[in-house]
Amino acid sequence: MKTLAVAVWLVIAGASVPAGAQHLPPTGGPYPPSFTATLSNNTPLAFGMDAEQASRALGTPLNYVSGRPGNEIYLTFRNVGGSGLFFIKDRLYLQFRKGRLAGWKGDWGHNWMWQ
Repeated sequence: MKTLAVAVWLVIAGASVPAGAQHLPPTGGPYPPSFTATLSNNTPLAFGMDAEQASRALGTPLNYVSGRPGNEIYLTFRNVGGSGLFFIKDRLYLQFRKGRLAGWKGDWGHNWMWQ
């Protein structure tokens, strides 16, 4: 009976508070960022970057894997968090053609430690 009274009181108290909906932006005014821009897993890379710009955007050094000068493949390890005990480092391969970033691929392979 006591919980029913508390529940009824919460419903009545909640009905008297106005809703805090987000207003539409003014015409021609500043628009909120798109949904994909607010995701935490965005890769700050763009096609056409050089190796130095890509390294600066990722905040990690690039490690040479293979390829001739200008057409290299680099590898970087991104720390994507994890628990307090173990950090997860994802491998990210970057392909450069004519000195410019042409593509990238994340490698989420099996962790060698658990095999």
